[in-house]
Amino acid sequence: MPKAIKIICVCGARPNFMKVAPLMRAFKAHGGFDVRIVHTGQHYDEKMSNLFFKELQIPEPDVNLEVGSGSHTMQTAEIMKRFEPVVLDFKPNYVLVVGDVNSTIACGMVAAKLGVKLIHVEAGLRSFDRTMPEEINRILTDAISDLLFVSEPSGVANLKREGISKEKIYFVGNVMIDTLMANLKKAAQSTILDELKLQPRKYGVITMHRPSNVDNSKRFTEIVYAFEQIQKELVLIFPIHPRTRKNLYKTKLGRHISSLKNFHIVDPIGYLDFLKLTSESRLVMTDSGGIQEETTILGVPCITLRENTERPVTITEGTNRLVNLTRQAIVGGFRKIMSNRSVSKAKRPKLWDGKAAERIVKIIAKIGL
Repeated sequence: MPKAIKIICVCGARPNFMKVAPLMRAFKAHGGFDVRIVHTGQHYDEKMSNLFFKELQIPEPDVNLEVGSGSHTMQTAEIMKRFEPVVLDFKPNYVLVVGDVNSTIACGMVAAKLGVKLIHVEAGLRSFDRTMPEEINRILTDAISDLLFVSEPSGVANLKREGISKEKIYFVGNVMIDTLMANLKKAAQSTILDELKLQPRKYGVITMHRPSNVDNSKRFTEIVYAFEQIQKELVLIFPIHPRTRKNLYKTKLGRHISSLKNFHIVDPIGYLDFLKLTSESRLVMTDSGGIQEETTILGVPCITLRENTERPVTITEGTNRLVNLTRQAIVGGFRKIMSNRSVSKAKRPKLWDGKAAERIVKIIAKIGL
């Protein structure tokens, strides 16, 4: 009987959970794998972590490193320190990391230093903005990976330009979309619109968490005052990230925004409720990478509150638009969408068909030990 391929699958932050879920299903369906899940604990509260495991039916982590919060350097170092004994104990054939968070590069470096083959799912994405911690994580992880699974054509081009051997690169599609498509029917049963007293297409959704937006008081103020203007024309719902909440309410900006009639701040919500909320919205304003992808598939207009994106296919083929981070530009982008002038009919990007995880697992099985 052939030996099972041993894999440690790493996750640590909310976007990772949606990427790991279809992979775990695909490993189980294929057979021949011994997979352990390591949760680094980078996101550790109920709404940002545990709930996602339950909703997406991900097996309970075999190990939780429980690193908690800290600076990028401290968190990365702590993950490395705690992850190394796990690798030495399990002796995997591969360590699989997803996305671009601190857990991705930390566990990737441990694998590389211990001589364990490294798999990077969602490789090759580039914003070309090295002030973003995620960009550094992406570049470094790709440089040390043995198998690089790419979600859109720009990723292939980026990796080849950086000198990565084409034999390591596989264009397989988007595992985030696997999860979205697998959960659409379930999300349709969510009662979140009733709970928030919302009517379909009569509200907008906001998410914002990037330090470049929420730690920069001048930029944060400019964005929030754009929201103030927009809420006069459309109800806005803002499931707020803990970091954003902290920065908002430590200044008078929090008191001001709380007084607005059509601007509603709510606690973070689970994946299924959020999928329902975004799918029924008139538009989404975000600085998240994954939400740019989700709105493209849902056909919902998206304004990305950033100067760049590492997911250009969401612009060239999807519903996403970048705006300058000024009050005037954000409000202008909103009004173009409301007048139906800025978003043409989007098409589904190539291989975003719900089968990316199956392709990944078949390739790993073929390569073998």
